[in-house]
Amino acid sequence: MGARTLIVGDVHGCADELSELLQAVAPERLLLVGDLFTKGPDPLGVWRLIGAARAQAVLGNHDEYVLKHRDAGGWRDLPFEAWTWLAALPLFLQEEGLIVVHAGLHPERGVAGTDARMATRIRRWPDDRRGEASDQPFWWERYGGPGLVVYGHDARRGLVDRRPRTLGLDTGCVYGNKLSGYVLEEDRLVQVPARRVYHRT
Repeated sequence: MGARTLIVGDVHGCADELSELLQAVAPERLLLVGDLFTKGPDPLGVWRLIGAARAQAVLGNHDEYVLKHRDAGGWRDLPFEAWTWLAALPLFLQEEGLIVVHAGLHPERGVAGTDARMATRIRRWPDDRRGEASDQPFWWERYGGPGLVVYGHDARRGLVDRRPRTLGLDTGCVYGNKLSGYVLEEDRLVQVPARRVYHRT
């Protein structure tokens, strides 16, 4: 078995919980599904953990927001290296049998058919503009592979475990729920509870 890989759902500034998850798993490789610094209490602490772990991540919709509004919010104190790293984040991390994306994929065409808006915001398919009022199916209900897609972005749904096709890891830590991770090589879920409610929806 190779190096242990931990994929973590939306962190949203919850550094204590991310640290606890890292201590529980002790991964050699850390992959993050995006939405890293907003809403929660300690964006700088999250950045320090990212740096120490040499983490990789994909761009989330809140990461896009941070880049556009750099001078607002608690994340303005992030060092220059954090901004450079954030601005260079890809929409996808791909390797054999695995795709990591923030929100989701085109359920029929996969990565090749997925634009930036879809990768960072999609929930419903084919039209999710009505939000929770939509009667459209979720993209992951239509996705047929190949490989496992690990994503976040949808705390309202919580853990959506449809392995071996898709795995949704946004379990709303910043809202007082849990921070969830997936140990790839062991096909194992791991969660830590939020220490408190940091942000109300």
